[in-house]
Order: sequence, then C-alpha cells, then structure tokens
Amino acid sequence: MGSVLPYSDVDSTLRAMAGRAEGFGYLAIGGLNGPLYSVTTLSDDGPGSLREGCRRKEPLWIVFAVSGTIHLSSYLSVSSYKTVDGRGQRIKLTGKGLRLKECEHIIICNLEFEGGRGHDVDGIQIKPNSRHIWIDRCSLRDYDDGLIDITRQSTDITVSRCYFAQHDKTMLIGADPSHVGDRCIRVTIHHCFFDGTRQRQPRVRFGKVHLYNNYTRNWGIYAVCASVESQIYSQCNIYEAGTKKKTFEFYTEKAADKEEHKSGFIISEGDMFLNGAQPCSPIEYKEESMFHPSEYYPTWTMETAADSFREILQLCTGWQSISRPVDHIQ
Repeated sequence: MGSVLPYSDVDSTLRAMAGRAEGFGYLAIGGLNGPLYSVTTLSDDGPGSLREGCRRKEPLWIVFAVSGTIHLSSYLSVSSYKTVDGRGQRIKLTGKGLRLKECEHIIICNLEFEGGRGHDVDGIQIKPNSRHIWIDRCSLRDYDDGLIDITRQSTDITVSRCYFAQHDKTMLIGADPSHVGDRCIRVTIHHCFFDGTRQRQPRVRFGKVHLYNNYTRNWGIYAVCASVESQIYSQCNIYEAGTKKKTFEFYTEKAADKEEHKSGFIISEGDMFLNGAQPCSPIEYKEESMFHPSEYYPTWTMETAADSFREILQLCTGWQSISRPVDHIQ
C-alpha cells in the first residue's frame, strides 16, 4: 500500500497550485490571474531578473528560463499576487532572502535557500501584516538568523514539503511578548523534514499552529517550543531524538497586556517518538483555549506516523528535479 500524499495533481498544469494549499494557507492563489514572467538572468536586479518581477505591482506567475545561483545583495521583497515557481529549473538564492512585507496571495515553490549572511537575515521573512501564503517544496539551510520567520500579525500561511538542515534557529512564529497582535497568527506546517536543525521546529508565541506528518530528527535543544499563549496541535508527526531527548519545550513569558507569565499549549495526537524522544506528559494536554484545525478547514491529507513514512519524507521534501508543467493560460 503506497502512502497517501497531498497534492497529487498540483503539477498537472502550471497554475493548478493556486488555491490548493492544505491548511491555513488554503486561499493563496499567488499570481493565478496574471501573465507569465520569465526570469532570464541570474543577476540580482535589472531586466529579466527575479527582483524585477517580484517588485511589479500586477499579478504575475514567475517562472525561470535559467538555472543557477542568484546572489541577493539585499532582501528581495515580494509584492502581492505573485507565484515564484522554480519547477523545471534549479535556482538557489544566497546572500540574503525573500521578504514578504504587507503582501497577500504569495506562492513560493521549488527553490533553494542557502548561505544568508548578516544580522536579522532570514531565508524567508514574513512580516508585517502578510497573509494567504503557501511555501512548498523549498530547501533551506545555513542562514544567520531564521530559515522561515512568521511574525508581526502575518497569518493564514502553509509551509509544506520543505527541507530544513544545517541551522540553529529554524522557524520562529510570533515575534516577542510585546507583539500581542500576533494572537491572530495561524500557520500550518506539514510533510516537512527538519534534518538535524538545532531548535525552533518551530518556536511559537501567541499563534495557532497545526503540525502534521512532519519528520523532525536529531535536534540540538528541543523539537517544538510553545511560548506565551501559543496553541500547537501536533498530529501524526515523527520525532526522532539524537542526544537531546526533549521533544516539547514550554517557555514562560508575559504578554505585554497581561499581568501573569504564561507558556503555551501543545496537544500531541498520534505522534511517533523514536530513540528516546520524550512525549508530552498528561499535564501538557490542556484543553482550555486550544483550537482544533477542523474549526478552520474541513480536510487535510494525513496518514499514520510510521517508520516507512520517514523514507518517503526524505525523498519528497525540498527542491525537486521536476519539469515545469504546461501553462494553459497564455
């Protein structure tokens, strides 16, 4: 019996991805209603560059006519209604990362992010006030700050089939205890592979996060952290410990508009714990103020956590050598 994986038909045509994310990012349509924009140069800026396409105001479905490395000298800002679609080529972004700032309806697919340098440099930085975002099949490693950070009231985001490696502070959701507006944050992370990243797979403040069918192994401090008022629903994930066995961490912080210090909540349901990884203790299964994903989206493609599933996630996460689908909208 083969695995039941999501998105079996999103590569049938170029724009079949639009509106097809599972989870909180399900509304993201990217550049569905815009023309194709072809990246024809690996230059950081100028005609035919990725930066030129991303800054344009109109909807665009951005594809690549070249493969190789684009060295970003500064953050590359992506404006609303854009798909950055790396299928059919192998594009690596380095130096800096993508910034999704006050934008909506973004799809980022099949890219590599490696070697981002500088203070506060993330692979993909989503802040502030951005929404309806889907990040799919990206490989991210070795940045000076985060690989994907979601903060400052950015919400309705799905991260799927991504590969994370060679990194310390992997994914931060919720900026700090003073940003109480981050209570609106909603993120789904599924079918991702966190391969030896040290911490923050993810770390969450305030927001609601649904984790399902991810594989996290050999972390350095903890796997998942619930801090102030966060709600994390961990469902059918595989947690395989290395030397550090603590799967779930709870950090206590004080929200700026509250008197008492609080941590967050984690519900672990159907998770698999390997090599001595510690499951949640019963006291951590607090039902109070805990969301259930079905309140927000009716279905998601999930299977039981099993040994065989680890092999599948190692193959189907991150950048994929696949051809670019045909575009039926010319």
